[in-house]
Amino acid sequence: MTADTAAESLARLAAERVDHRFKGLPPDADGLTVAELAGQRRNLFTGGFATPVLALSAERLEHNLKLMETYAARHGLTFAPHGKTSMAPQLFQRQIEHGAWGITLAVPHQVRVARAFGTRRVFLANELVDAAALRWIAAELDADPDFELICYVDSVRGVELMDAALRDADASRPLDVVVELAAGEGARTGARTEAECAAVADAVAGTRTLRLVGVAGYEGEVPKADSERVTAWLRRLVALAAGFDEAGRFAGLDGIVVSAGGSAWFDAVAEVFAEIPELSLPALKLLRSGAYVSHDDGHYRKLTPFNRVPEEGALEPAFRLWTQVVSRPSAEQAFVNAGKRDAAYDLDLPFAQVIRRDGAERPATGVSVTALSDQHAWLATTPEADLEVGDWVGLGLSHPCTSFDKWQLIPVAEADGTVVDYVRTFF
Repeated sequence: MTADTAAESLARLAAERVDHRFKGLPPDADGLTVAELAGQRRNLFTGGFATPVLALSAERLEHNLKLMETYAARHGLTFAPHGKTSMAPQLFQRQIEHGAWGITLAVPHQVRVARAFGTRRVFLANELVDAAALRWIAAELDADPDFELICYVDSVRGVELMDAALRDADASRPLDVVVELAAGEGARTGARTEAECAAVADAVAGTRTLRLVGVAGYEGEVPKADSERVTAWLRRLVALAAGFDEAGRFAGLDGIVVSAGGSAWFDAVAEVFAEIPELSLPALKLLRSGAYVSHDDGHYRKLTPFNRVPEEGALEPAFRLWTQVVSRPSAEQAFVNAGKRDAAYDLDLPFAQVIRRDGAERPATGVSVTALSDQHAWLATTPEADLEVGDWVGLGLSHPCTSFDKWQLIPVAEADGTVVDYVRTFF
């Protein structure tokens, strides 16, 4: 897919008609294109938007994009942010414009979305053994010489299945793979030992359909993760790459991929990857952190490496879910009209942050979220809480992955509430 075609694909999103599929948007906008609605620059609070409505901060989104771009450059890292966080092609493109090498994804459907919008480089952080998906990927690789895809392998059986599917597809280009080193016993996927990694690499070498290009893993799965344990595992990963290189496993390549980096320990990744010894080929130090785009008010805000190294800067939570008080049955309790279908809740409950009434905004003092039903959040209120039916309550959210997947078209609002864009998601 050419750059022009990619731009045309993104333009089609702007030409999509607004209707009942997209919750929270103004009912009187039905029939407008997304571009036409964005051009009206409506205000999130006075422009007809209906609660609940999720909004992205335009300023904070741009801040986070720039911060991670400069962080990766400062530490000599190549960046392939995990796009499954947002599954938003517009954000894929903005990350690439901010220096990303490509996009990391997790399952074949997500690769299809990325390809439909012109993404040229994909790191698939999973072993891919589905024959139908492998046939499609083989066809994509054969049809587009500019398309690059790297995926995990972590078992000899997986290599055998991949090889059989690609041979049946008569693939002409080999599929690039990295051996995944597990983060430890009891962790998630990956070969558990260096000997098992070597056996997987040997199996890859015995095929014509696969090409070993490096090693990878996910340090976030290190059992009882702390700085010492994560650093020790990362050094195992680097040593595995060096050992494979010394054994001649990367002959004929342009570089060697060494990849890790979720959103909680990328400072350790940067530190250890800076120690990668000189290899026979340049090392592509591929960082995959993705939650930084919107960041959050819970899980990642507590775990972000920028808390440990504040001189590097600070990410800013960019999501806010606006809800409305629909019931105030007692002085100690209230209910707003957003619940499990609207708010991320898999890691932390939402956080009551601000209250709006008659155009004025103030802190949500004395208000906390205690539970979620399907369409309601349960609020506990102390005597100092000033809360009435009809008030808007702004909630901070935890875990961006499960925030994006609940909203298909998300307003991007400036600090004064002016909506300047809409982000389309494809979960």
